[in-house]
Amino acid sequence: METKPKWTQEEVVALYNKPIMDLLYDAASIHRKYHDPNKVQVSTLISIKTGGCPEDCAYCPQAARYHTNVKSEGLMSVEQVKEQALAAKAGGSSRICMGAAWRNVKDGPEFDHVLDMVRTLNRLDMEVCCTLGMLTENQAQRLSEAGLYAYNHNLDSSADYYKEIISTRSYDDRLQTIENVRKTNITVCSGGIIGMGESIDDRAAMLITLASLIPQPESVPINALVPVSGTPMEVMETVSIWEMVRMVATARILLPTTQVRLSAGRTNMSTEGQALCFFAGANSIFSGDKLLTTPNPDVNEDMDMFQTLGLVPQQPFEKRNQPETIATEMAHYHDLGERPKWSRPEHKIQRNIAKQQNK
Repeated sequence: METKPKWTQEEVVALYNKPIMDLLYDAASIHRKYHDPNKVQVSTLISIKTGGCPEDCAYCPQAARYHTNVKSEGLMSVEQVKEQALAAKAGGSSRICMGAAWRNVKDGPEFDHVLDMVRTLNRLDMEVCCTLGMLTENQAQRLSEAGLYAYNHNLDSSADYYKEIISTRSYDDRLQTIENVRKTNITVCSGGIIGMGESIDDRAAMLITLASLIPQPESVPINALVPVSGTPMEVMETVSIWEMVRMVATARILLPTTQVRLSAGRTNMSTEGQALCFFAGANSIFSGDKLLTTPNPDVNEDMDMFQTLGLVPQQPFEKRNQPETIATEMAHYHDLGERPKWSRPEHKIQRNIAKQQNK
C-alpha cells in the first residue's frame, strides 16, 4: 500500500479502524521502504526552564495556574546543559531537545543564553532540538545560525478539539510558528497527544493537518496523555496500547518519510507493546527518567529493550547533514527587540474553569 498526497477524514478513520493485522502490514511495508526497521533514534529531553508557564494547556503540570508538584526553576546554565547532554550522549542519545516553559520566545538575554546552549551542543556533534513556544521568523533564523537541527512545536490535537484543551494561544499561531521555522534550514518536529477525550475523527484530522504541510514534518511525536494530579485532565483514563499502535501505524502511512516518535506514556507500555509500535513504524524514542516533568523509562531499561528486540540506536545526522554553527559575532540575524502580538482566543474551557473553581 502506498501513501498519497491528499487524504479525507473518512479515509483516515477507515484506515485507523482497519483490522489490526492489515493495518500493521500496510504500515510496516511503508516503514521498511523508507527506513531501516531495526534502527531507532534515541533522544533526550532536557527541561532548561521548568514551571511557571502562563498558558492553560489542560494536560500540562507546568502551567502556573494549576496546583501540581512541579516547582518553578530558572533558566539552566550552559554548563549544566552541556553536562546533561554529554551524559545523554554516553547513554546512546543522538539528539538533545531543550524545552522551556515559555508561551513564546522573547528577544533579550534569556534567548541569547539559549542560543549559546544551541551552539555549545551542536559542537558536541549531537542533533539539537528546541521547544520554546511560539517564535518569529527572525528568531527562527537566529536559532538556525546557532546550529539548531530541529524545532518542536506540537499541534496537540485537531483544530476543532484544540478549543477543548487550550484557550491561551490559537491553533493558527501554532501553524504560523511552523511556517516561520520552514523559512530557515531548521527541520520541523510537530505532533500531538492522544487520550485527552478526543474522538478518532479528531486524531485523524490532526494527522491530516500534519500530512498536508509542505513539506511534511521531518519528525512527528505521538504522545499518550500522562494524567497528572492537579491538572484538569487528572481523571482521564490512560489510552490502551492498541490505540497507540493504531495511531503510530496511521501516522506512518500518512507520513512515510517522517520519523515517528514514540513519546510520552511509554512507562505504561510493556516491551511487547513498544515492539508493536516499532513494527508499526515508530523509529524514535525519548530516553531518560523524565520527559520534562513526567515519568519515562530510564536509559538502562531502554538499552535492555533494544538488545531484546535487536534494535540499534540511530547515529546523529543520518537523515540530514549537521548544520553549521555561525559564531555570534559573524551572525547575519540579530536581536530586533520584537514584541509580536500572538493571539489570545476568547473561548472558555469548562474543565479548566471547574479546576480553577475547585482550587
